[in-house]
Amino acid sequence: MPEHAAEVTAAGIARLAGVGRAAVSNWRRRHADFPRPVGGTETSPSFALADVERWLRAQGKLAEVPLRERVWQQVAGHPAGAVTALAHAGCVLLLVRDRSSAWPKLAAVSDERLAETLPVALEEVLTERLGLERPVLAPSPAELGPSVPLLRGAAELAAETGARQAFEFLLGRHLDANPRQYTLTPAGPAALMAALAAPAAGPRPTVLDPASGTGTLLRAVEQPGALHGQDADPELAALTALRLALACDADIRVRTGDSLRADAFAQLAADTVLCHPPFNERNWGHDELAYDPRWEYGFPARTESELAWVQHALARLRPGGTAVLLMPPAAASRRSGRRIRADLLRRGALRAVVALPAGAAPPYGIPLHLWVLRKPAVGVTPSPELLLVDTTADHLAGAGRDKLDWQAVHTAVLDAWLPFDKHGTVTETPGASRSVPVIELLDDDVDLAPARHLPPPAAGGGAAELLAVRDRLAETLGRTVALTPPPALPADAATRAGDPAAAAARPTGVTVGELARTGALELRAGGTGTSAFAGGTGAPPRVLTENDVFAAQPPSGTLPDGAPEEPVLLAPGDVVVPVLGGGSLARVVDSATAGAALGRNLQLLRPDPAALDPWFLAGFLRGTTNTRQASSYASTATRLDVRRLQLPRLPLAEQRRYGERFRALAEFEDALRLAGRLGEQLVQGLYDGLADGTVAP
Repeated sequence: MPEHAAEVTAAGIARLAGVGRAAVSNWRRRHADFPRPVGGTETSPSFALADVERWLRAQGKLAEVPLRERVWQQVAGHPAGAVTALAHAGCVLLLVRDRSSAWPKLAAVSDERLAETLPVALEEVLTERLGLERPVLAPSPAELGPSVPLLRGAAELAAETGARQAFEFLLGRHLDANPRQYTLTPAGPAALMAALAAPAAGPRPTVLDPASGTGTLLRAVEQPGALHGQDADPELAALTALRLALACDADIRVRTGDSLRADAFAQLAADTVLCHPPFNERNWGHDELAYDPRWEYGFPARTESELAWVQHALARLRPGGTAVLLMPPAAASRRSGRRIRADLLRRGALRAVVALPAGAAPPYGIPLHLWVLRKPAVGVTPSPELLLVDTTADHLAGAGRDKLDWQAVHTAVLDAWLPFDKHGTVTETPGASRSVPVIELLDDDVDLAPARHLPPPAAGGGAAELLAVRDRLAETLGRTVALTPPPALPADAATRAGDPAAAAARPTGVTVGELARTGALELRAGGTGTSAFAGGTGAPPRVLTENDVFAAQPPSGTLPDGAPEEPVLLAPGDVVVPVLGGGSLARVVDSATAGAALGRNLQLLRPDPAALDPWFLAGFLRGTTNTRQASSYASTATRLDVRRLQLPRLPLAEQRRYGERFRALAEFEDALRLAGRLGEQLVQGLYDGLADGTVAP
């Protein structure tokens, strides 16, 4: 094997072949010619990518490795590590983007010659875009040697998708592969934070993120004039600098270091500061920063690191500039921070507190807050009111982070903020938003949690809405009665009644894997995420998530930023099966769901209509015994091997008979589910109405 050949793990092989990890383990046991490990550990070996590709192609399991998959495997298997590989690829992609005519001439030489000549060109383009003092340096010829095949592949990928999209794909894959290593700011709250700051900023604002992480907040700013970022992690600072330089033509300045202890932009007067600071840090510099001039509103307690970041943000704003910070909810009510909160209110620096739904950003289990601040200007009277917004209502929050309606949250917040920012007050919306006189908040606690100061919404929308819910419930219950299945007959009784197929219909015939090999159906695995879509043109396809399948609801997800994976689009008649959780569930795609992308942890079965009825297929896949026999068990999860699920061998006409029965059962199940939701809504609405006096006893 060549000295610097790319390596791939078992998970990477599974991705290349479009199968599960278990299939790769089986290949290693059953095929003596399967490539031998060349690295890794005994429990997590790695294999030469070229050898794996040859073996998969010889076995007919791989027609051709997609270019972006090949490039990603070169990143993941780089001998110096994935971060170094990403930095090298980002440098070359920046060269391709900014000096498109230079790359073909440089790339026309041998790999050795390219490694020798490329550093000079990279030094020029990096200095031009990022300045002399930057976190990413042009690699030396020796450092570039192992990366040359990757660089050629990255440039080829840029020719297909664009330099920015190529880097977003590779960076996204790296972040997905290391979820515990990074604290990410999702695109949804990032876009909202940028929009909250935009009205006060100029047409080409100067923006700072003092805890820039992967650069998501800075990247969300529209038409920036200058972007300044700082992060304590040198690797993240380097990747962020490249990401921003590839994303826009603004002046980019990114530095490495702890912004509280070693501020790289001490003289900056920014139009906007956006920040997702680290939460609950005790070692933020409390002892050595006691007399720092940034503590204009009070010296933060050791337990109030977030209030230190708030004051740092205000100190780096020009007068009248706006800062938006993502904050833990405890920062709005902890007694140790009440004096600083009070001074922020008295001087008009804190303008709004917005409660986001749980699942908006990490840590996903709690409803985080957004604080909107404005640096007071000399001669400007402080605002006598504070805007409080609560978006944790059920119709916005959904039932988890994959189901957040970010468009609705975005609209609800801006509908309250924009008029408040213009007029200093806003019309009250019960349960959603209110501008509160500052004097009402300056009590012993200075508690700024929105829910504690907002009047409750009318119970269930009011008595009229509760009456409408009751009518819908009565109608649904009537439909449920009509859809109730007829009495079930034992199989032997059905046979005596002249239905011999009933006795034969036992899940012992042919497996899904065998049907896939014969072409009776096609198997596809979901591979898209569910974060906010930002990029591309036109409306992106919705994503059917596993939560949507479990809840029998329309697709609620959206494609990830940059669409790093080619989505699998659903068609009418497809059958979708969740592979995690050990449940017995299958969903037939209808015309309303068709066109959506298949989400993660879902398996798609696309039957040949001339061989298989989709409702027959879905019905037998839901059999408890069937799914139990096809499931594997780990310490933390149960996974379904769809290929091992079984169907009886029946003629198409008999399949359709069963399919009609299964379809009727699905309609009955949907009616029961709807009746349950309506019943819960009616009961809770009546409890709330009786409790708050909007409904008479």
